[in-house]
Amino acid sequence: MWQNYRKITMLMLFSILISFLSGCWDSREIEKRANVLAIGVDLASEKERKNEDEISHFKEKFPKPDEQMIKVTAQIAVPGEIPLGPQQPGGSAKPVLVIEVVGHTFQDAMLSLQQEVADELFLGHLRIIVLSEEIARTGTSRFNDFLRRNPEIRRTASLVISKESASKYMKLTPELERIPSLYLADMVDNLSAMGKYPPSFIGLFWTIYSSKGQDPYLPYLKLRGNSTIQLNGLAYFHGDKMVGKINPLEIGVFMSVIGIGRGGYGAFAEVPGKDESVLIRTVSRNTRTKVSIKNGKPHVSIKVQYESEIDEKESAGIKLSDSATLKKIEKATSKDAKNAMEKLLATTQKRKSDIFGFGEHFRAKLPNYWNKNVKTKDNWEEIFQNVTFDVKVDSHIHRVGMKSK
Repeated sequence: MWQNYRKITMLMLFSILISFLSGCWDSREIEKRANVLAIGVDLASEKERKNEDEISHFKEKFPKPDEQMIKVTAQIAVPGEIPLGPQQPGGSAKPVLVIEVVGHTFQDAMLSLQQEVADELFLGHLRIIVLSEEIARTGTSRFNDFLRRNPEIRRTASLVISKESASKYMKLTPELERIPSLYLADMVDNLSAMGKYPPSFIGLFWTIYSSKGQDPYLPYLKLRGNSTIQLNGLAYFHGDKMVGKINPLEIGVFMSVIGIGRGGYGAFAEVPGKDESVLIRTVSRNTRTKVSIKNGKPHVSIKVQYESEIDEKESAGIKLSDSATLKKIEKATSKDAKNAMEKLLATTQKRKSDIFGFGEHFRAKLPNYWNKNVKTKDNWEEIFQNVTFDVKVDSHIHRVGMKSK
């Protein structure tokens, strides 16, 4: 009896354990997938719209969306051609295949793309999505539904705005990297690491877009020739639509306001009393933001402290060893930074774009005011136009280089 019971127990245990040995029953070899590395989105031209094929709908029996048709350009990895190390001599095969399709929606275009690729499309390795400025100004919400529903898309993928057609970025041939998508994505990541741009990825964009007290922003890129890309500024939004752009130097001002500690930008500052200037680079920042209600209106106090270095002076006549001269330069730098911040704040207020997240400060620190007077994001965008600011900047220069004379 005991032996039979033991056999039954072992058989049941064996039956349970064998289910864990199924291994990769649903595995698929990587070369059997069409790995999409990058996607560019543009508005489709009249000629491109006429070339639409009947893949997901019949042309005459389809309630067409109100939005214009889009052109999606995908960069797909070629199996066996993605380099795992330094490029070998004689290697000439292209590591990626670039395909263009059109559609009424993002998913519609992806279905058309699948018709041109033998293997199943896989978005798990998607590194970057490029939206043309023309697309960004019409609104990004039409793409968010597909992108957020798809579990393959990583929230750490980059999302950027391009001055030119996004398809040009998919056909780019950078000299520093054989795979264009990796070059684009690494550029965005490295800019953040060097203090040139705040952290930026698609998951953060969606988080800010969904918040009640902040509008999103994205990197704004520009092509320089056929192989070079420049961070040409920051695109800022009102809701899901791009409403403006700030220049590269103002990105440093924006980072100061939102409290990014690491510096990375340099700017010329005029030496008081002399018709000459020095190049000052910000090393670090310390920002303190305080919100309050002043005269019945929301008020924001911003205090920024800069730690800076002098990288270069215009002529030998500037005596950096003189403490009085340094004090004058610090005062002039503080004044210029304050003016730049006030100008940026006024510009975004006119566009109803709170990219700084002041609304989130009020919602967190003054919940009674928010719940009574604001409540919604639409209301905050109207209130933001009348917010008053008090900006104070204190700049300290701690290093003038190894040679000061």
